[in-house]
Amino acid sequence: QVQLVESGGGSVQAGGSLTLSCTASGNIFSINYMGWYRRAPGRQRELVARITRGGKPDYADSAKGRFTISRDNAKNTVYLQMNSLKPEDSADYYCNALRIDGVDYWGKGTVITVSS
Repeated sequence: QVQLVESGGGSVQAGGSLTLSCTASGNIFSINYMGWYRRAPGRQRELVARITRGGKPDYADSAKGRFTISRDNAKNTVYLQMNSLKPEDSADYYCNALRIDGVDYWGKGTVITVSS
């Protein structure tokens, strides 16, 4: 089992910045990808960004150039630095950890609200 604890959500004006963090505990040695997904009202959950244990990132088109994902394996933590936030970035953001055998785990989510 893997437990994920997220922090860093909140409210910000358009153009502002936020940083999310997610710390994993439990059977962390089997985790390859860690990342962030989001779900806005009325929309399906979508990938925002993810990163491998080796540090290779993968971004959704909407995140490229504005968001940066990073990972500290010593702290079992993944970060998502979000800049130039837009109202359309408002959503529930969920941390995800994907094991090498394909099993994934989810955090409880954190809310981001971007006002115009």
